[in-house]
Amino acid sequence: MKETDIISKGYLKRKKNSIFITIILLLITISLCFSMLMIGKEYYSLETVIKVLLGQEIDGANFAISSIRLPRMLSGLLVGISLAIAGNTFQTILRNSLASPDVIGISASSSAAAVFCILVLNYSGAIVSIIATIFGILITTLIYIISKGNVFSNNRLILIGIGVQTMLNAFISYIMVNANEYDVTKALRWLSGSLNGVQMKSIPSLFVITIIFTCIILLLENHLKVMELGEDLSISLGVNTNLIRIVLIISAVFLIAFSTSVTGPISFIAFLSGPISKRLVGTGCKNIFISGLIGAILVLSSDLIGQFALNTRYPVGVITGVLGAPYLLILLLKLNKKGGV
Repeated sequence: MKETDIISKGYLKRKKNSIFITIILLLITISLCFSMLMIGKEYYSLETVIKVLLGQEIDGANFAISSIRLPRMLSGLLVGISLAIAGNTFQTILRNSLASPDVIGISASSSAAAVFCILVLNYSGAIVSIIATIFGILITTLIYIISKGNVFSNNRLILIGIGVQTMLNAFISYIMVNANEYDVTKALRWLSGSLNGVQMKSIPSLFVITIIFTCIILLLENHLKVMELGEDLSISLGVNTNLIRIVLIISAVFLIAFSTSVTGPISFIAFLSGPISKRLVGTGCKNIFISGLIGAILVLSSDLIGQFALNTRYPVGVITGVLGAPYLLILLLKLNKKGGV
């Protein structure tokens, strides 16, 4: 068999495997979405849920499904997709599994802005989302400029990001120590990462942001995979690395910042989704869309576990934190053995 035939056969096999995994993940995501609408203090059948979604009036069910469960489900779905795709983008650009927005200060910058708005300025709603997004972009730009120097350095950006995150977390702690006790409770609930209280009016803007910047990242996915090979090789293959990197980072920051402003920082979704998707489809394969589905699955399933599987109800961020913390420790130990830390 010719070498080209072997390569072609391997490519087709990987493509079929990717399509199969995508279909399975889509089915799991759809199942979790309907489970979010069906399960609650009162259980509603799938038939009832579909009738309500189609506009039929059913006593008791319409308010619970349309006003409470539907916004919760949609926010979990969209935020999971946004965080996962943004995290995978950063990890691929910087060629480092630690380069997650959770770790390098992107999420913390939006959180700091949102907490300042909530506790100091007494703002709420859309204005918080706008300010958190703008501040996230500004801090990311600052991190990028400092790390660029004469030649862009992945490791320098990660280290600077970790330092910025530490500073922003200290800023958040300072604000909370000096804030009103009642407001601190509200801020703590938000900082834990929660789908509680998300209203339908927040969904349209979240949907638009998710669609626009997800599409931009998907359109640049081929360039992203080339950049994963390294700076010098990417340039030799004709990729404008500086321009592509800036567009991808801005798109990822919009996804992170806006999602964080709506639900709070849901920890480790951005960190976990990319590595999981790469294990499913293999290194070198396109995995942006698959990582988005994994992010949605992690958020939706964690929210169901936090709300209904335990004796006490926990915000989704607590459950994802429990899942992600051990993986972070394992990854650090592996990188340390390889000399990567």
